[in-house]
Amino acid sequence: MKTIDDFAVAGQRVLVRDDLNVPLDDGQVTDDGRIRAALPALTALTDRGARVIVCAHLGRPAGRPDPTYSLAPAAARLSELPGRPVTLAADVTGPSARAAVASLGPGGVVMLENLRFDARETSTDDAQRGLFAGELAALAGLYVADGSGVVHRKQASVCDVARRLPHAAGYLVRAEVAALRRLITGIRRPYAVVLGGAKAGDKSGAIGDLTGVADRILPGGAMAFPFLAARGCKAGTSPLAARAGTTIIVPSDVVVAGERAADAPHQVTAADAIPAGQMGLDIGPETARTFAAILRGARTVFWNGPMGVFELAPYADGTRAVASALAASKAFTVIGGGDTGAAIRALGFADSAFGYISTGGGASLEFIQGKTLPGLAVLDEPCIQTSQVPTQTDPEEVRHEEQPK
Repeated sequence: MKTIDDFAVAGQRVLVRDDLNVPLDDGQVTDDGRIRAALPALTALTDRGARVIVCAHLGRPAGRPDPTYSLAPAAARLSELPGRPVTLAADVTGPSARAAVASLGPGGVVMLENLRFDARETSTDDAQRGLFAGELAALAGLYVADGSGVVHRKQASVCDVARRLPHAAGYLVRAEVAALRRLITGIRRPYAVVLGGAKAGDKSGAIGDLTGVADRILPGGAMAFPFLAARGCKAGTSPLAARAGTTIIVPSDVVVAGERAADAPHQVTAADAIPAGQMGLDIGPETARTFAAILRGARTVFWNGPMGVFELAPYADGTRAVASALAASKAFTVIGGGDTGAAIRALGFADSAFGYISTGGGASLEFIQGKTLPGLAVLDEPCIQTSQVPTQTDPEEVRHEEQPK
């Protein structure tokens, strides 16, 4: 897999696929972790005189322009961080985008509007994706994959563009692969996996794939409830269940309320006795202590998904307990997913307290399950066009990133 250090990019138009799917509140970025993660590659390219074209998506705008999902807040924040102006095009591959790219000078940055404003980006029709990829590829001479949160998606900007341009991995994707490989080969044991978040359906298959690999699986958040329901309880089960050498630690208590609101009356209840009309919004204090004790004894930990609705103070303690245990641990820890990264920062933890902060939730989970990620596999394929970007020969220009601890 080539990286941007393998190409002479001065004067070249470089299309960079980033993951800028950041949380917003009233049009303002509330967590800029994914934007910051994109900076090392973007800075290296602009410092070396590349003409950088950033493309990304935000939310799910149903394949048409929607101001609610404009990348304007992300472009504004990206402009602030390195102190380098970022021009946002008014469309994706239309007249505005082409004009902005045409006027782009060495070291300049243009951001295309939300890729998902064009339905072809996520189309299941190869021909439709190919047409859109061709329009994107026409804007540049080199493609850089640096959106680690989207490499598991078979989408035009992730896979099809790479087949049409010389391509390379950005620093974020390179670091992501290096960190996640440590969860597959040479695992230091005990190995614990913490699975939480609100998307239980997206992660249910991971349990089977990680059974027999992880020593402990700790489900929290929405992930806990399939286990609770499987035992025929209202929402609870025994705290321990062993499968194929993997122990699954199911929550013994939960924090419940009648609605998802900070001022709603809430209480701690046994996980197998959630009252009718109540919903579980966090793991309970007993479960938090159990999880923390297990994590303190682990030597490798992968954590994907908060333990509760951390954005609301009454339901943040479970996530805080897991983060505190990992921050104090000497284990190699990988925090997987934008929501989990946002959670630890919102609760006051520094990124440096953990081994590696992944920006890709679903992608990181699929990687450690051993699945083939289309956006990574394509980087090892040749492009279908004949023009080539010169390779890098000047060692003084080669930059090296710090490896994750």
